[in-house]
Amino acid sequence: MRIGILTGGGDVPGLNACIKAFVNRAADDGHEVVGIRRGWAGLLDWQAGDLASEAGYIIPLDKQSVRTVDRTGGTFLHSSRTNPAKVGAKAVPEFLRPASTSDGTVDLTQHVLKLIEHLGLEALVPIGGDDTLSFALRLHDEGVPVVAIPKTMDNDVHGTDYCIGFSTAVTRSVQFIQDLRTSAGSHERIAVIELFGRYSGETSLVAAYLSGVDRAIISEIPFDPNKLAGLLIADKRSNPSNYAMLTISEGATIQGGELMTREREDAFGHRKLGGIGAVTGDLLRELTGEHIIYQQLAYLMRSGRPDSLDLMVATNFAVMAADLASAGRTGRMVALRQGIYTDVPLTLTRERVKRVDVDALYDVESYRPKVRQVAGTPMFLY
Repeated sequence: MRIGILTGGGDVPGLNACIKAFVNRAADDGHEVVGIRRGWAGLLDWQAGDLASEAGYIIPLDKQSVRTVDRTGGTFLHSSRTNPAKVGAKAVPEFLRPASTSDGTVDLTQHVLKLIEHLGLEALVPIGGDDTLSFALRLHDEGVPVVAIPKTMDNDVHGTDYCIGFSTAVTRSVQFIQDLRTSAGSHERIAVIELFGRYSGETSLVAAYLSGVDRAIISEIPFDPNKLAGLLIADKRSNPSNYAMLTISEGATIQGGELMTREREDAFGHRKLGGIGAVTGDLLRELTGEHIIYQQLAYLMRSGRPDSLDLMVATNFAVMAADLASAGRTGRMVALRQGIYTDVPLTLTRERVKRVDVDALYDVESYRPKVRQVAGTPMFLY
């Protein structure tokens, strides 16, 4: 078989290890693997028949070419947030523009299908989150043999309890939160730490749970700044070191408010979130009169090498995906469910966005993690 592999969306630690393990397993089974650079952009911006263009987007992969890639984080295939089914007019490649005169978004899926056929791909393995996998599902609906690998530090792909990148993101967050205690305590301040998490507040919830911060604001529950201010003042006064700490998801909202965005939509309809932590810090300063430390961890959560858990999951997901492709079992996504490695229909990803089980894991009144008992629950509490 000839199999294509790509990484889409934001980078996370573990991607290179995943690619390496996939190539090694596929090669052992006698298959040929090609890497597609820059995610779905590699199948959008590449012009078939243009050798220079092909060299820029298509890379033959074998055991030798991936031998050392797992020693670093990120993805050596590079990535993008491109969605060929929703391309803004300005992002349409020059050689396709005569066929597209729309001022809105255009669907260039047929162009991608022709390139997949031109490459002779008998299976395609995308590694990504909801948006990347939404286009993978579109290709599956069009008859392309797809085996998906879930990746997102937000851990919000429906159908799996775990996505590559989540453990490292939480590990980094806990480390930086604990480090910030020295400054918050030394200056007797309230620390507001903003973490990635658009629709799911799991990183804020789990990082707060593991680091023992005072309060955690998550994407799922709009919060009342006045109530939060009162809770944090009480936390600060009850602390012998006279400080308090709060984690907050980038996708969190104030009651009656909307998501905080920093930029206009890009050519594929994405808006970058961020700034709710700064706004919350300013509100807390006004409401309490206290000095605030605001720290946005942002890309530090997804940078560097993977921790051991992400390394293990990335490797095992890759081996499973290679085996599924080899057996012709496509239209599947590899997954972890109840602590067991398995695979599920790719169509599950379109059912809904995975979010925090608020009733089971979050105290809405006190803005805190609520883990009453763990016996009988899976490792990730889901």
